[in-house]
Amino acid sequence: MTDLNTLTIAEARDALRKGEVTSRDLTEACLAAIEGAGALNAFVHHTPDLARAQARAADARLKAGDAPAMCGIPLGIKDLFCTKGVPSQAASRILQGFKPEYESTVTQNLFDAGAVMLGKLNMDEFAMGSSNETSCYGNAVNPWRRGDDAAPLTPGGSSGGSAAAVAADLCLAATGTDTGGSIRQPAAFTGITGIKPTYGRCSRWGIVAFASSLDQAGPMTRTVRDAAIMLGAMSGHDPRDSTSADLPVPDFEAMLSGDIRGKVIGIPREYRMDGMPAEIETLWADGAQMLRDAGAEIRDISLPHTKYALPAYYVIAPAEASSNLARYDGVRYGHRAKLAQGDGITEMYEKTRAEGFGHEVQRRVMVGTYVLSAGFYDAYYNRARKVRTLIKRDFEEVFAAGVDAILTPATPSAAFGLGAMTDADPVQMYLNDVFTVTVNLAGLPGIALPAGLDRQGLPLGLQLIGRPWEEGDLLNTAYALEGAAGFVAKPAKWW
Repeated sequence: MTDLNTLTIAEARDALRKGEVTSRDLTEACLAAIEGAGALNAFVHHTPDLARAQARAADARLKAGDAPAMCGIPLGIKDLFCTKGVPSQAASRILQGFKPEYESTVTQNLFDAGAVMLGKLNMDEFAMGSSNETSCYGNAVNPWRRGDDAAPLTPGGSSGGSAAAVAADLCLAATGTDTGGSIRQPAAFTGITGIKPTYGRCSRWGIVAFASSLDQAGPMTRTVRDAAIMLGAMSGHDPRDSTSADLPVPDFEAMLSGDIRGKVIGIPREYRMDGMPAEIETLWADGAQMLRDAGAEIRDISLPHTKYALPAYYVIAPAEASSNLARYDGVRYGHRAKLAQGDGITEMYEKTRAEGFGHEVQRRVMVGTYVLSAGFYDAYYNRARKVRTLIKRDFEEVFAAGVDAILTPATPSAAFGLGAMTDADPVQMYLNDVFTVTVNLAGLPGIALPAGLDRQGLPLGLQLIGRPWEEGDLLNTAYALEGAAGFVAKPAKWW
């Protein structure tokens, strides 16, 4: 078999079980692809020795007939996941040199299932960003380009390195995290599939925290089937995470029948934004028609508090970030500033945090500290929490009325150029999350999958939002949509 790094998880699993290929073969193919893809800046910490050791162990399991679905599959791991003995910096200078002595629950689950770690992937610093331009490692670059235009494009954020690596066939899949769209937006920008599961489906233990009530890990893969396979391995109850749900993990792959006859798909009128490109509007209408043709009922619905979602999110997320990031003070681990004679502990904190945090992280910490301060707590933070409750209630009422899933665009545009928004009003960048933040605020599962190309040849994605804990049903609806859309385009290799 040639081009082993281009296989899907399902294809690789079947080939491994038949003995047509070994995990070592797959791993070497991916390591070679990574070696030749420095221009994408997707992998930032390389672990070839660990990968080869894990591949050998996976091959032994396969030979013994003890092989879960993920056994022998080479993955990239977002730098937000703590990995034992491997740098885990959250793309921040303040965590320079930090090598955890423990493994995050999600990566441990994957390794227990026999998966292979190729290395750590680029991301926005502390997962704060929509373009992978806030990373201490420099920008990750989208493997897609606009026709013959050589201008580099964003792979999206914050899981930009994960998206770029999967789209460029550097790994068979990757882990991502999603606080306001950080799996789904990069997936849409790079023509891959990404699912944010229900809040509590995957443990947050050992994942560097951004906003604890919003963060959720999920898989970034080439297909819906791969997402179902990998999500099953990542999920599960974890007593070390108080928000982890003590629920059985279904066999998500077994639920992929593609039969959605009689399902009700909601189309929220509030997602029709002023100034939305005609191509996104057309893609959305085409997606609804594909689901209708597959036997689903399409129903117009209302989510009236949607217009308040973005401002509520950008109060709640920075508030939680300001609290979570208070621990990075230069005392126990990571970066510590050089002090002048006479400097005390206050100066050490101030200088360390000023040097260690990038501008976007500093901005969000200051916003968060402000909205939590005396006199503003009720005016901003408490009000945003009340809005969050109303947004959650909107979804509950729609689902109670018989809607099975909700179809929306994944992003308001295709991938934009690196540098195109960095000097603009930061709110312009935040608007990239307009279709995704409601899902995090309500704790719901959401999946983005590629459904077409724009006139410049860039991928465009659609989003499906499901009922809580019904990822299997959501994945099946996405599977039907994926089959109807028939998206098979790949970026032309220039790197």
